[in-house]
Amino acid sequence: MSAERDFLDSYDPAAFPPVAVTVDVVALTVRGGVLHVLLVERGAQPFADRWALPGGFVREETLDAAAMRELAEETGLRPGEGPLSRLHLEQLASYGDPGRDPRMRVVSVAYLVFAPSLPDPRAGGDAAGAAWIPVEQARGLAFDHDAILADGLERARAKLEYTPLATAFVPPEFTIADLRAVYTAVWGEELHAGNFHRKVLSVPGFVESTGATTGRGGERGGPRSRLYRAGDARLLHPALLRPAREDGVR
Repeated sequence: MSAERDFLDSYDPAAFPPVAVTVDVVALTVRGGVLHVLLVERGAQPFADRWALPGGFVREETLDAAAMRELAEETGLRPGEGPLSRLHLEQLASYGDPGRDPRMRVVSVAYLVFAPSLPDPRAGGDAAGAAWIPVEQARGLAFDHDAILADGLERARAKLEYTPLATAFVPPEFTIADLRAVYTAVWGEELHAGNFHRKVLSVPGFVESTGATTGRGGERGGPRSRLYRAGDARLLHPALLRPAREDGVR
């Protein structure tokens, strides 16, 4: 212990270039059958008035806590409340190119977030505005957020093939048509209803029937559609491959 104590007493952190750590959040949801990403309008330099992913500097907290805090502070969305009680959060990747932030050397840890039916955001913190933007319109973002968003979209599209993550985009009880709408929105591909229905029900543990149906004339999948809930599977086997991958094109 004395050797370690002597080392710490003589250690000079100023001998190394300072590096700041931030988090950035790629928050996705499906609204009106279209995949949207949550963006904030920066209210201060650098990149004032530009759209960006929600994020900020890490304080005395874990990285996961920082991501949740920034999501809450800059948008008014509170994890654990309402739709966010079913929030899916996972670490995406780290970004550390020396010139990614004009202020100083900043390493960002990006997160991917999914939840169903997320409400309209309310800008807070240093954000001048916040909005759900269709992913196809999310271009020219601040910092390197175009690249982070692209990586987040590819991660989401891939995970829908091999995991039951699509159930994080729908209510606790849903129809197969609801689930197909998620795949269509995230993949950007129209899917054959009958083939999709057959594939979903052929994957053990993907979904399970609730024994109930929608009311006749309802909007969720048509009259008398069966209702399902998420099963206990963690991986989908067989996988639900994207149409392009089924054709052998990658």
